[in-house]
Amino acid sequence: MACDKLQEFLDRNQVKYISIKHSPAFTAQEIAASAHIPGQEVAKTVVVKLDGELALVVLPAPEMVRMEHLKAETGAQRVELASEEEFRDRFPDCEVGAMPPFGNLYGMDTYVEKSLTGDEEIAFNGGTHTELVKMAFSDYRSLTQPKILRG
Repeated sequence: MACDKLQEFLDRNQVKYISIKHSPAFTAQEIAASAHIPGQEVAKTVVVKLDGELALVVLPAPEMVRMEHLKAETGAQRVELASEEEFRDRFPDCEVGAMPPFGNLYGMDTYVEKSLTGDEEIAFNGGTHTELVKMAFSDYRSLTQPKILRG
């Protein structure tokens, strides 16, 4: 199953989810293809720094973080992608680059692109490069309390 922290959190909150095993994949688009799910329906998690503080941005697999947009939405003076070295230790139970979109589990704010909020479900890396977790978006939203980016 997914990383221990995520699985325990979902189970403790009695959330229904499914876990989909797939061949190793390292980009959100590869994961979508491997799991036979349209790329628009797979969320990727990107670690950014907002004025030096780590945060997660969750967006559809084919999209890229728009730094100026994120800067305007968050009010941050400086917005940049975080390097793996900067966030590796924050996700000790996950494979690097496969972190789930639950910043609240790792002491970070979570920002979600508005386009994902219209979907009934959200699918994302479960902490490994071989597993996708799928659950109701309403449950995800309730558990993470993300800040919604207006789009």
